Amino acid sequence: MATDRDREIYDFVRAYVARHGYAPKLREIGQATGIRSRGTVHRHLRALESEGLLAIEPDVARGTRLKGRTSAAPSYALPLLGRIAAGQPIEAIEGQDEIDLSEFFVNRNRFVLKVQGDSMIEDGILDGDMVVVEKRETADNGEIVVALIDGLEATLKRLQKNRDGSVTLHPANSRLSPLRLSAARVRVQGVVVGQFRSYR
Repeated sequence: MATDRDREIYDFVRAYVARHGYAPKLREIGQATGIRSRGTVHRHLRALESEGLLAIEPDVARGTRLKGRTSAAPSYALPLLGRIAAGQPIEAIEGQDEIDLSEFFVNRNRFVLKVQGDSMIEDGILDGDMVVVEKRETADNGEIVVALIDGLEATLKRLQKNRDGSVTLHPANSRLSPLRLSAARVRVQGVVVGQFRSYR
């Protein structure tokens, strides 16, 4: 090993791949090892590559691969092939990018809930959808939150903080009424940051 820092980076990459199933980004390596410059991180990775410990795929997010692994780490990226019109048709132009799903779904501060019911249908959240939730104990007005009421019942609603200190949980369904409660009865457990659904 060329330097102690090389060994530190190699050990971090190896542990990260073992834990997540894919390689860390330069930013994540830098944060873990206290290196602010991504260029410096890249130089250390190149040194490890020259020693035969790593392989680096150019221009690929999370393109670092450990040498000697018997199976490839799973890919969490899908090709981004362009835009699709939901109004007037647009010219179809194939793109060359990828969407790294791990950035969206695989995060220690995020979890997924399966929606049951139709209280949020006017926000496009349907029964059976999956929502991606970021763990938080606070939220801004208008955000869709996972709210725990009286420590017993969890619900998905839009949050409104009232001037008198109470909160109102708004459904996105005109057939349902908002629920106004004292702030002490409501605990925010997370904020919705995305959703997905399967058609099969």
